[in-house]
Amino acid sequence: MELKGQNVLITGGASGIGRIMGGMALRKGAAKLIVWDINQASIDSAVSELSAYGEVHGYRVDVSDNDCVERSYALVKQECGFVDVLIQCAGVITSNRTFDRNSVDEIHRTMSINAVAPMLVAHAMIGDMIERDHGHICSIASAGGMISNPKMSIYSASKWAVIGWSDSVRIELHRMKSKVRMTTVAPYYINTGMFDGVQSRIFPILDPVKTSRKIIRAIERNVDFRGIPWSFHFIRFWQGVLPTAVFDWFFGDVFGIYHTMDNFTGRK
Repeated sequence: MELKGQNVLITGGASGIGRIMGGMALRKGAAKLIVWDINQASIDSAVSELSAYGEVHGYRVDVSDNDCVERSYALVKQECGFVDVLIQCAGVITSNRTFDRNSVDEIHRTMSINAVAPMLVAHAMIGDMIERDHGHICSIASAGGMISNPKMSIYSASKWAVIGWSDSVRIELHRMKSKVRMTTVAPYYINTGMFDGVQSRIFPILDPVKTSRKIIRAIERNVDFRGIPWSFHFIRFWQGVLPTAVFDWFFGDVFGIYHTMDNFTGRK
């Protein structure tokens, strides 16, 4: 999907990699960038900064509220036209507590924003994309949706859900011979502040600009699934080949993945 001349909507687009990819899309010639975010101050800042590269529209949207999503999409169509490319970046992680110490509110909030919201937003737009036989939906999941990392069980559950949902829709679209495409992205920890305090022994924390560039490239090339770094594509293979105890020891303890959240603080 070439971004030039397309209307690009990014959820969580006022900060982090969403904001970075918004600037990249505009520099590649996107017709309009549409920023959806929950933080009005961040929206105003993003619109002010990114308008130097093209036409930007900002909307305060709670993506976990279906009524808000549908009203906002109707307004976007009225003011900007149809959405050609949807990039779903909105997400939260609440703590590094074990599951028994998480509150019920944390369960609902994490699943609502990370797992349910991408479905609500895509559901609002995919009908128009299918009717026009044109569009691309990219959902940012996580490497945490491929490996059962402790001290982030709810977050991992939400990202496993995104991967399963997004890839299932990809197959549905393929079987109906639609030109609408789905890209699922599963990055390792990204240095945006969301995972402050995370310590990774073997795999480096990802650079947000380089990661954003790889995601944009995956959209342009209609890639179905993109693990970042590329080596994470082999996680499922090793899970299937190795006995659970060996996998846990090798990846969890030798590679240290199961200890990455020990000193997590998150964005203040």
